[in-house]
Amino acid sequence: MRITFNSKFNQSLDGILNTQKRLLRAQDQMIKKTKILTPADDPSGSAKVLGVGQNLSQLSQFEQNGIAVKNNLGVEETVLASVRTAMDRARVLAIASGNGSYAESEREAVASELEGIQQQLFDLMNSRNVEGGYLFSGFQDGLQAFSLDASTGKYVFNGDDGQKALQVSPGVTLPVNDSGKKVFDSVQVRPQPTAPVIAVPGPTSAAVNVINPDVFNSFYINNYDKVTPANNTISVELTAPSNYQILRGGAALVPPVTGAYTSGQPIDFNGLEIVVNGPAGAGRVDFDLPAPEKTNILNTLTELMTALRTPGPVNDAFQASVAKAVGEIDDASTSVASARSAIGGRINVLDSINGSNADLEILATQYQADIAEVDFSKVIADLTKEETALQAVQSTFSTVTNTSLFDYIR
Repeated sequence: MRITFNSKFNQSLDGILNTQKRLLRAQDQMIKKTKILTPADDPSGSAKVLGVGQNLSQLSQFEQNGIAVKNNLGVEETVLASVRTAMDRARVLAIASGNGSYAESEREAVASELEGIQQQLFDLMNSRNVEGGYLFSGFQDGLQAFSLDASTGKYVFNGDDGQKALQVSPGVTLPVNDSGKKVFDSVQVRPQPTAPVIAVPGPTSAAVNVINPDVFNSFYINNYDKVTPANNTISVELTAPSNYQILRGGAALVPPVTGAYTSGQPIDFNGLEIVVNGPAGAGRVDFDLPAPEKTNILNTLTELMTALRTPGPVNDAFQASVAKAVGEIDDASTSVASARSAIGGRINVLDSINGSNADLEILATQYQADIAEVDFSKVIADLTKEETALQAVQSTFSTVTNTSLFDYIR
């Protein structure tokens, strides 16, 4: 069989191309650090590598989310720690201001310091998160959380009660913020009974003051009736010859609360001091339990400063204002402490999850390497072999292409 020049040429060229192809494949494996360059190389292994890659991508996203959660919670924890410090100082000042020996100038000095604390708290409650949004505005982090309503003189919350969250593992989503509505704006106003009125003639005047805020607050919580407003009316009924009984909603309490009546002598009732003036035997004085109301520490301090700056000697009304402020500061501090405790719990959960995710990432990376990672010693040997083969086939090709008929004429 005759071998033509074209046959020799094509055979040599194919040898070069095939060798180059194997060489390029070895080079690609070296560069890409994988032995599976296309799905056709290993369909089963390629599918496994794809699945592992998706898992690693998800773990990476969880890691980034965890960083964002921890950063935001770290900012919030720092802010709330400062808030608590300011509240503690305000409480000390409030208690000190109840000292009956303070002159007006001393009360003004306390009010001035409270004013500075109020501004500090206002700034802290309007803190921003790591992305620049308002930390305590809920979902509406583009809105300033708290502002002063000039028409009412009250500080109001502008955000919502939303709580943003990020997924940090397949089954766990952690909040990255707390709404100021829950942390700051849900302080129960310490109730103050309404001014007493003479409902049945007999008494000439009456006064009702809170002398034990904790006791009265407990009574209020257990007895305020949202369904039947009439039950929120408390009465002191004078009976013959010289007695009184306490009514609720026009009916005697169970068990009855009664006693001897003396004009001008205080009647103690569930943290209240009730003073009725007038003749014994007949008449009734009514006062109401107010509807529940929420406030925040900023408004509490405003009311306390107003009381401190009211001229005149210390009286029962002033002491009631101080007691109310102390109670609300305590409630506000409790709310902040609860928020900080929740943050600590989230961070603990996050740390545990981060550890698990890191372990899963190591295992997934190792599994991916076992499936597809190139054996560098083998690929280097392949490169050397193919380079040698390419040089040999190129030399043969050069010899063939440079041969002519005259080379065979002797």
